Parts: sequence; C-alpha cells; structure tokens
Amino acid sequence: MKGIIIAAGYGARCLPVTKTIPKEMLPLGCVPAIQFIVDEFIKSGISEIIIVSSRRKKALEDYFDREVELESVFFAEGKTSFLQKIKPPPVNIAFVHQQKMMGTGHALLQVKNLVGNSPCVVAYPDDLHMGERPLTGQLISEYEKTGCSVLASVEEPGDVSRYGVLSLSPDGKVSSIVEKPAPGSEPSHEISIGRFLFTPEFFDYIEEGWHLHVLKAESEARTPGEYYHIYALNKLMEAGKVVRKRIEGIRLDTGDPAGYLEAVLRYADTQPSLRPVLDRFFASRK
Repeated sequence: MKGIIIAAGYGARCLPVTKTIPKEMLPLGCVPAIQFIVDEFIKSGISEIIIVSSRRKKALEDYFDREVELESVFFAEGKTSFLQKIKPPPVNIAFVHQQKMMGTGHALLQVKNLVGNSPCVVAYPDDLHMGERPLTGQLISEYEKTGCSVLASVEEPGDVSRYGVLSLSPDGKVSSIVEKPAPGSEPSHEISIGRFLFTPEFFDYIEEGWHLHVLKAESEARTPGEYYHIYALNKLMEAGKVVRKRIEGIRLDTGDPAGYLEAVLRYADTQPSLRPVLDRFFASRK
C-alpha cells in the first residue's frame, strides 16, 4: 500500500511566509509539518510514498534528500546526534509535479499509473494527528475489516458550516458528503478530515470524472477549472463502498494561522524541552 501526500497548493491562507516557503515545511517546534505525515505513514507500515508537489516547492525535495555537506561536517566533528536528525527517512519517496494548480482531483490523477492496482492512503498535510495509534494505521485496520474505501472523521459538536459533513446510511456507511451546509441543515456533526484510504477503482472514477469535466468545459467554450475528487467519491458512495473511521487521538488543523498556532502550542505541550516555555508564558499572563 502506497501513501500519497497532496502538497502542490499555494498555501495562500498562510501568506506572506508561503510566498517562498512551502506550507508543508512550516514547523511544529523544529519538525516540518510534512515530516509528521511521513512518520505516520512509516509507523503504519507504508514504505513507498508519492508527494504531489509543484516546481515552486523544491525545498520539499531537498528536505527528503541527503545533505552531503552537513553530513561531512557533523561526521568530522563527531556530532552523531545531528547526523541522525538530518538522515533521510527509511522509505522510498517519489515526487510528481502538478504542472497547473487544477484541484485535488487533478492532482490525484497525476499518480494514477504509479499507484497500480492497490489501495492507497491519501493525506492532506493541513491535517496532522497526535495519538497513540497512527491515523493511517487506523484507516488500514478499517479497510481490512470492510474492504471499503475509508474516510477519516471527527465529531464536531459546534458549527460545521465550514466543513464537508457526512451523511450516514442505516448500515453505517457514508451515503453522501454535504459541503459547507448552512447552519441547521447539516445531516450530522461528523466531518471529514484530510486522510483517506481509497480502493483502486477510485482512480478509474477520477479519470472518468476528469474526462466529463473537460468535455463540459469544451461544450461551454471555456478552459477547464479546478477539478476535485468528489465525483469519484460520489461514485463509491452510491455503490455503498465507503465507510468512515472516527479517529482516535487529536486532529490538528494547520490550514490557517489560528489553527497552525494551536498546533504549535499543542505540540510544544508534549515536548519536555518546550513545555517549560509555555508554563512561563502563561504564568506571566496571570
């Protein structure tokens, strides 16, 4: 099973830093966000990872490559702990460039031939996870029980009008996703988050939907706009082949400045070297 990370977007909500630094490289402590996803994949048994990126994000490729000059310096100085920190992860990582920013469905279409006839886990690096069981591993366990595609979800007791909200059939499967429902019209308070396990047929539907998307644009004499994966997901849901896994652990939403700050604080709270800084700061606010 392969892991796919969608990391080609502009990160506009986190400007100006994302003008030159990929949003996926913004750190929690000293660890870039994308490293948390890679670690999650590794802990879940995935050894082949595809990162969908763009030409603007060469820093991602450099980060997962060897840094020979630093290795030489640290080796000569006997700084073995530093060597471990810059060592590339023990997995195969391939990069695919999305030539135009045309939506997540188009991004996933770029990797269809690389995935092959196997299920895969797709991660959006805005959503990080903290918990004893890695989130990807939770989705894999659910797939092994059901044979279905699996959506990661959380229960949101408050306003869900900013999210994709799950509608569940009597047998517990996902029958539809309502995007950004008006307050009071939501089918549930269970929201989909950025982690999915897709069975191979998903990519056939992605391709089918893309062709329809292009034909519609041509019939209207316009350039095709952004294409998302909802067409393929709807096809699977219509066939009763989608379930959800309510996640164990904490979801961190780093997609905007407020969510990113909360993620930094939550992470710092788990680190013995950083927790005293939080304690001193909040003590000074009293």
